[in-house]
Amino acid sequence: MVAGTATAPVIDVDDVSRAYGSKIALDRLSLAVQQGEIHALLGRNGAGKTTLVRLLSGLVQPSTGMCRLAGIDVRDAPRDVRRLVGLVPSGDRSFYLRLSALENLTFFGRLYGLRKREARVRSLAVLEDVGLSDVARQPLSTYSHGMQKRVSVARALLIDPPVLLVDEATHDLDPDGAVQIRELVRNAADRGAAVLWVTQRVEEIRGFADRVTVIERGRARFSGTVAELLMRAGARRFVVSLATNGTGRAPSLAELERMLGGVGRLALIDADDSSFLLALEDGSTLGDAFGALLAAEVAIVACRQERPEVEEAFLALIGSNV
Repeated sequence: MVAGTATAPVIDVDDVSRAYGSKIALDRLSLAVQQGEIHALLGRNGAGKTTLVRLLSGLVQPSTGMCRLAGIDVRDAPRDVRRLVGLVPSGDRSFYLRLSALENLTFFGRLYGLRKREARVRSLAVLEDVGLSDVARQPLSTYSHGMQKRVSVARALLIDPPVLLVDEATHDLDPDGAVQIRELVRNAADRGAAVLWVTQRVEEIRGFADRVTVIERGRARFSGTVAELLMRAGARRFVVSLATNGTGRAPSLAELERMLGGVGRLALIDADDSSFLLALEDGSTLGDAFGALLAAEVAIVACRQERPEVEEAFLALIGSNV
């Protein structure tokens, strides 16, 4: 289910600021997440992402502004709010490593108010969901970091919460594990959960998140759909493979630079397949560069952006020259 109705948002961040002494972690940030929506929060280290998760979890209070979950002000009823939230923290030391995953989750299920038998049954179910049912009774100390992350996701899903706060859940996972976690979160959203998905892995939100907010230094630089974010991509660097018609080889780098006539700059990547990094000059387009090369009878064998579109858009918004 993709959200977007006119109903009140489940997660509502309204003009929120948070300062730690003289350091401003969040600066008048606003965002809203509807029921059934996966809302990605993108930003570099120190942008304020984890601070927002801590605010929504009731662990810290905003300096100004208001955070509401399901219409409840987090400041007024932090205990009630915590019963609504499934949290996957970025770094987690709250498990008991000498106990098994099953024992850990049963314990946390009891804290949520489940009866012992219900907590155990539910714990087994979510451990199966994250692919750990075969090691459910082994101590967590024997788990890899990626396996412990999956236990953290399982704990967040224990009570099928209406709000999921997921902070860098796939950071240390292999591609298969990351896909599995995203599928679990998508299934939770399809059941109606409002999901805030915090990540630095900009490539993973395409085809996964419904909406996205990009923050830098505590401020929102963009909020909208992923498609709208992609429209901000201003790709200026491309990897191209070239060949001279009839010879199968590209001219020398100096010759190619002369052919471009100031439209762009080239750097050799691989002489064996005549691949180059093409950096366009300001005011020039890829069509200008291709036109100059084709006019000199240089064939463009292949071309791709140096970075994926989502990454290009993200870097354009935060003003990075990396």
